[in-house]
Amino acid sequence: MQPEQRSAGQGDAALAGVRVIDLTRALAGPLCTLILAGLGAEVIKVEDPAGGDLARGNSPYLGANGLTIARSGPQDMSLAILNRARGKLSMTLNLKHQGAREVFCDLVRHADVVVENFSSGTADRLGVGHAVARRVNPAIVYCSISGFGADQNTGVRAMDTIIQALSGVMMASGNPDDPPVRIGVPIADALAPVWATVGILAALARRERTGEGEYVDVSMLGAVTSLVATEDWQAMAELGQSLRTGATLPRLAPFGLYRCADGWVAIVAPQDRLVASLFGAMGRPELVRDRRFATRDARVSHDAELTSEIERWSRARDTKQVVATLTAAGVPVAPVRTPIEAVQDARVVERGETLPVNHPALGPQAHLRTVGVPVRLERSPVRFARPAPRLGEHTAHILRDLLGYSEQRIARLQAEGVI
Repeated sequence: MQPEQRSAGQGDAALAGVRVIDLTRALAGPLCTLILAGLGAEVIKVEDPAGGDLARGNSPYLGANGLTIARSGPQDMSLAILNRARGKLSMTLNLKHQGAREVFCDLVRHADVVVENFSSGTADRLGVGHAVARRVNPAIVYCSISGFGADQNTGVRAMDTIIQALSGVMMASGNPDDPPVRIGVPIADALAPVWATVGILAALARRERTGEGEYVDVSMLGAVTSLVATEDWQAMAELGQSLRTGATLPRLAPFGLYRCADGWVAIVAPQDRLVASLFGAMGRPELVRDRRFATRDARVSHDAELTSEIERWSRARDTKQVVATLTAAGVPVAPVRTPIEAVQDARVVERGETLPVNHPALGPQAHLRTVGVPVRLERSPVRFARPAPRLGEHTAHILRDLLGYSEQRIARLQAEGVI
């Protein structure tokens, strides 16, 4: 794309001037383009005229009547779309209609990046795949996010829980005899878009040097399994260590979660000096000389006994007292909080790492928090230029002002069901 064609975007934001064609839906893909929008890219969200992104139908909704389980008025928008479509423009385009191919190609001619998260092979069948985009614009960076990789057509629908099950992550938490533990946040849907963003930024950097586009292929299974692989599972198994350790991690003892009178705290004190501080704060300095706890290797071998000693002390005190006492002693400690408490932490709020939900008609809702872009750049703003759009809110603007379509042509596309 020539410099004079580039959108001003968000002024001096890091990705100002980068235009993204967003074919994504649901969660993994929209989170990737959300990050790009927060970094300043102009994101054009392409949605089906018949209902748009599936997330537009996700309960609950926010509107003039507040939060509701079902739609109750014309201003109602799903929290999912309010959160995932921030900073984006919305245009409608029926990709199953033959007439959509030409519109898609025109969009690609004016774009830097295309992102899609259809099932493997679907984009090609619709005529909006990488081969078509590259033929139209050889400098395009095209990103596919899929369950198992663009080269893997397994026939399995890649839902987050399916990926969690296949990745091994469900068997990495809990006690040895517990059933599998499903992680309570959609880790596959959230982690894959982060790696997709990394790939897109790397491809844009390469294009600056070579002028060539790139194909970025990210799988949800690969993203989560690579995270699981950060632990040395095979080595642990060969050494006879349990792969599921429950609340504590014995090989780094004391390390993990410990009960208090009214909740739990996390304590991380594997080094000798931290253990000495912990025992001192507990009023049990003599435990430093106990042969079971005198060295790191000894503590690993006697983790259960060490946990009993710590909890004998912590369970007699409330969480605030335990945290205050250990913090004063220089021992790393934190209360285990609920998600509602966590997203309202003053530190993450001040840094914009969580943000108030922003409704296009009602404005910011301070009591409802959603994801920010947890990156700070010294010289570039990280923010969302606009709240989430209504379905197709910018269709005419994009077709007329970006692609140069006449009003008659736009009307014809609408009458034919293309937009």
